Amino acid sequence: MNGAMHNALLFLVLLLTACKRPETTAAAAAVEGPCRSVMFEGERFTICRDPAARLELHVAGRDGRPYRSFAALEQVLGKRAASVRFAMNAGMFDVDGNPIGLAIAGGQPLKALNTRIKGGGNFHLQPNGVFLVHADGKAEIVTTPAYTAAPDIALATQSGPMLVIAGQVNPRFSPDGTSRYVRNGVGIGPDGVPVFAISDGAVSFGKFARLFRDELKTRDALYLDGSVSSLWDPANGRMDSFSGLGPMIVAFGERAP
Repeated sequence: MNGAMHNALLFLVLLLTACKRPETTAAAAAVEGPCRSVMFEGERFTICRDPAARLELHVAGRDGRPYRSFAALEQVLGKRAASVRFAMNAGMFDVDGNPIGLAIAGGQPLKALNTRIKGGGNFHLQPNGVFLVHADGKAEIVTTPAYTAAPDIALATQSGPMLVIAGQVNPRFSPDGTSRYVRNGVGIGPDGVPVFAISDGAVSFGKFARLFRDELKTRDALYLDGSVSSLWDPANGRMDSFSGLGPMIVAFGERAP
């Protein structure tokens, strides 16, 4: 190969290399939406928040039977499903999928506050608490003893245990205990916007609580569930298929009631 031909081929290779479209990472390829992936203490979590969204609690359809899956919820929502920004299972439930603690949907009480202190399961780890949203959109997380019923509460779900209380991790948690599950929860961000989180893998209560306190800067946070924790994130094509869910919180892009 003569020098002129070699130089021409070298120029062509360099030109093609310069014009080659760079490979995209999975994170870069993700569609922009209300949910994002973060690494915290060596574990990956998905964080969802949308200041403009309208939150609703969905428990059962017109027949009174719990949905039990996002696929069933999507079918019942019909055209409204196109407005879903994200959804997450939200609160403890019995074998039939009915809430075992306070549940208010659309301003209508579905289940009374559960003030029982002793019992099995995570719900009874003290203190447990309530995530609620007022009719004006203001969200709060309060411990069960601090909850006060009010006519303007549009949404409420009771669960437990509290993860973060007044800026402090629940003292009942060890720093990184041996009980590890995929977990999801909700906190109130510094701007007052609810922020939801779900772990991609099994994590301890302690690490999950620190995610809310240290990474998400929430003053209060509530555990929603574990092992069955599920997320519906339409923007990124995710709909977890677990079919034994209970109450679900759905964030709609629409603002009107």
